[in-house]
Order: sequence, then structure tokens, then C-alpha cells
Amino acid sequence: MWRHNPKCIDMNNTSKKGSNIGKNIKRLRKELDISQDTLSKKAGLAFHTVVKIEAGTTPNPTIDTVKKISGALGVSLDEIME
Repeated sequence: MWRHNPKCIDMNNTSKKGSNIGKNIKRLRKELDISQDTLSKKAGLAFHTVVKIEAGTTPNPTIDTVKKISGALGVSLDEIME
């Protein structure tokens, strides 16, 4: 049985928004001219986590993961979530 995980970003009926998270992270990372490897290290995440989020393979990362990435990029959660 599926249970709501409060640590996950609620993407019900917002699949476009979910896919935008990865696109926004990639855009912001490229604006800073840093690699996925550098971002993963700055955020304290596994390299494949960043790769999968940017590729859309993981369209609904946990809020903790998005917070780590936003901190590493020096941007607000809103900038990533828009």
C-alpha cells in the first residue's frame, strides 16, 4: 500500500513542475559553470543522484535533496521549484 512520504515534494498533478526541477538545476549549474560532479560534492550527494534528477529519471527528489542542491548552487528553493 502506498503511503505519503512527507519528505518528498508533493507533485500530484504537477508532472510538468516535477520535470522542471531537473531542468532548473541543470540551468543554474551551467550558469555557475560547474560540473555535475562538483555540484554533487558541494551538495554532499552521490554523483548519480544529481545526474538522475537533471535527466528527469528522478523527477520528484526529496525536499532534503533539493535543499542541499539549492544551498550548493546558492539559490532559493523557489528558483529550483519554479
